[in-house]
Parts: sequence; C-alpha cells; structure tokens
Amino acid sequence: MSSTTTAVVAGPDDDGIGAALEGEGVDVTRLDGVISRPQLEEAGVVGVDLYVLTDVGQATTIPIVCDLNDDVRTVVYARRTVPEFVKGQLDIAIDPQLMDARVVADELVD
Repeated sequence: MSSTTTAVVAGPDDDGIGAALEGEGVDVTRLDGVISRPQLEEAGVVGVDLYVLTDVGQATTIPIVCDLNDDVRTVVYARRTVPEFVKGQLDIAIDPQLMDARVVADELVD
C-alpha cells in the first residue's frame, strides 16, 4: 500500500491487536465503552482501511461502519462467537487464542 494503512480498534484490547497493528506501521485510533455512530464518525471510521472489533457485545457497530465506509475491511478479534446478524458484513473473525495478534496484524496489512 502506498499510503499509511489506518484502523479503528473498538473495544478493550486485552490481546494487543492495536499495538500489533501499530508495529506494522498502521495508524490506529482506539474506541472503548459503548460505541455510537457519532463516536465512530469522530474516530474517522468513514476513511479507515480496517475496523477491528474486540468486543462482540458491540457487534451492532459493524453494520454502522459498513454503512459509513464501503471500502472498509471489518475484523472481529475476540474470543466470543460473532452474532449471526453481523456475519454477512464481516470480512474475517479470529479468536485470539488461535492466532497471535502479530500474525493477524501482519496478514491484515499485507
């Protein structure tokens, strides 16, 4: 990629995906707590390359992100199963227990 890859990491980052992405040169914005559409817009999700969700309890943010940004790649990096209603708008779901954050970050940036 010619320009810097950008990402929003939403939810607690206990498994270090944000730091791993930064290690790959990605410009990361973090969101935590209950996430609303205005917060997503303020975080710049309209123009990011990646939306990484670490809290499946916030899965309703994925359709919002897809509505705001047609080109975003949506990723869930969480131990819990993704709700069925989101699966159609999700590019990839990965369990941190199965794949280390550095490996995931490397794959997402390539």
